[in-house]
Amino acid sequence: MTVLLAILCIILLAIIVVQIGRVNELAAKIRGEEEIQLVANRRHGAFSLAFMILFLLASIISAWYYKDTMLWYGPHTAASEHGGSLDYMFNITLFFTGIVFVITQILLFYFAWKYRGEKGRKAVFMPHDNRLEVVWTAIPAVVMTFLVVGGLDAWNEVMADVGPDEEAIEVEATGFQFAWQLRYPGPDGLLGAKDFEQITATNPLGQDWTDKKNIDDFHPSELVLPVGKKVRVRITARDVLHNFYLPHFRVKMDAVPGMPTYFVFTPTITTEEYRQRLGALKADGTPKYPEWHEPVDPNDPESPKKYENFNYELACAELCGSGHYAMRRLVRIVSEGEYEAWLGQQQSYYMSTIRNTDADPWKDVLFDSEIKERAAEFNDRVTKALSSESAADKVLALEHVSYQPGSAELTALSRYQLDNLVTVMNNYPNMVIEIGGHTDNTGDAAANLQLSQERARKVYDYLAGKGVAGARLSAVGYGQTRPIDTNDTPEGREKNRRTEFRIVAQ
Repeated sequence: MTVLLAILCIILLAIIVVQIGRVNELAAKIRGEEEIQLVANRRHGAFSLAFMILFLLASIISAWYYKDTMLWYGPHTAASEHGGSLDYMFNITLFFTGIVFVITQILLFYFAWKYRGEKGRKAVFMPHDNRLEVVWTAIPAVVMTFLVVGGLDAWNEVMADVGPDEEAIEVEATGFQFAWQLRYPGPDGLLGAKDFEQITATNPLGQDWTDKKNIDDFHPSELVLPVGKKVRVRITARDVLHNFYLPHFRVKMDAVPGMPTYFVFTPTITTEEYRQRLGALKADGTPKYPEWHEPVDPNDPESPKKYENFNYELACAELCGSGHYAMRRLVRIVSEGEYEAWLGQQQSYYMSTIRNTDADPWKDVLFDSEIKERAAEFNDRVTKALSSESAADKVLALEHVSYQPGSAELTALSRYQLDNLVTVMNNYPNMVIEIGGHTDNTGDAAANLQLSQERARKVYDYLAGKGVAGARLSAVGYGQTRPIDTNDTPEGREKNRRTEFRIVAQ
């Protein structure tokens, strides 16, 4: 019904316009074309002045009304050190272009009114006027000079790279359709090498795992940065052109396939501080920015207020495809203490996804972090066993001791845990242990018993070779007689194939 009424109104309006035209034609015939034209000219001139006033008022009022949301004044001042320079340049440019805009609009409509067609008036042509040309050339040139020089100064400040000895956090952001893949360096503070030819489903950035700098790099789901610390973002793209855009920090840089770019900035306001700014109150207790005190869900007045739910965001400012909107990522600016705590919770992408898979080039090597972690875990288990009164707790599995298939030859990685056991034996000189070998029930029972005895003896020989007295050691093979899980599943049989030691005396 509403659409039908709208169509009828349009048709009626068209009929009225046609009828007015016919009335004008009849009036022209009665009063004469010339008089009608003069009346029309005066009317159009007056309309031009009226339109000019309404147009300028609407432009100024709407700009003031939307200054916080469209022009980012009010609470949206820059949240980075360099952002003030860019905002200043924007304000200066807006000031001069605003003056030009108002003057040109006034002159445009004023001339339309002043030089409207009238009887006896003849147009005057000015084909050349040196003075006017100097004025309208010199003034823009001077203004543009100041703007350009100021812009270059701001550009040089904003686009300066970090110095070789300057402390900065380096982060990498890789754009692809349709997301950002973030990469942080681990404790070494260095990002590892990449090769696009190595990109796979499990290696989305093409990291070269033979480069040890990649070992501790991690891929978080959000961009987290400490306040007051300089950040250098390495920006790349995997497929098409993207744009790394942090509007609140005045950061915007293209992500170009095959051509890494960068941006350096220092966050100055934490996420929580920005929320407090949006939720600020006036002296009388009313909201300073009412729009941010509205509920997030208009249908649920009890839902959090918009300022409480605010987050910085990373967006793509390039129309990179139909899923362009999905490239939004959350950004959190936190205190240095919160940042360090967050870093401590992150796990290396290599360790969580690549380690001990077919893509791992370091299968036969333990890294320092793994050695320390395993040693700490092993020592903790031994300490608990020594303090326990239960005989069952005195039996500890050597979880990281393994053998070549079907033989008693130790694998290269077994030595790390055996070295931990040597350290424990040295730390507790009165400790006496029994080394027990166990197998699953696959194959001949007698052969399994023999294999378990050989494996236990191999561990005995390793410990003795490291200086542990033979009187403190014994080796026993139990074969398949003491399973700790079912032998009906591969997982159960794997648990049954084990080497353990029992604390006999301490």
